[in-house]
Amino acid sequence: MADFIRGGRLFRVVGFNPSHRQLFLTSESLAVNRTTSQVEVYIGHVRLMLLKPYYREGVHIRRASPDEFAVLRDRHKLEPGDAEYTWMLEPDGGDSFVIGGKPSWREAEYELMGDREALYDTSKPWPPDFPVESGQAD
Repeated sequence: MADFIRGGRLFRVVGFNPSHRQLFLTSESLAVNRTTSQVEVYIGHVRLMLLKPYYREGVHIRRASPDEFAVLRDRHKLEPGDAEYTWMLEPDGGDSFVIGGKPSWREAEYELMGDREALYDTSKPWPPDFPVESGQAD
């Protein structure tokens, strides 16, 4: 199981598209935390979420443990099959979670992004040689 961990960065919720059930989180390059890259997380097929607007200490996106899911199941009347699609977001466990598809992420050096404002911006063609790292939580 591959978690997505980015500590020491400020992440914020930058968008939710209800008609497509898409959630976007972004951590921009900031001098205060000495980061030079932009990191974006995308979660599709969102059915339920409980989020904070900001994650000041970063994110740790992983499947909910059986104990965490049991608490969420009772609290939010979830179905047992939702366990496979329940993702926790906070480094310390916390209460933030999303029920949706596998989270994916992209990271690129801010200076190389040019006029591209977002790594998941589909309004512009993706340059074939654009240096970006990407992955998916499992």
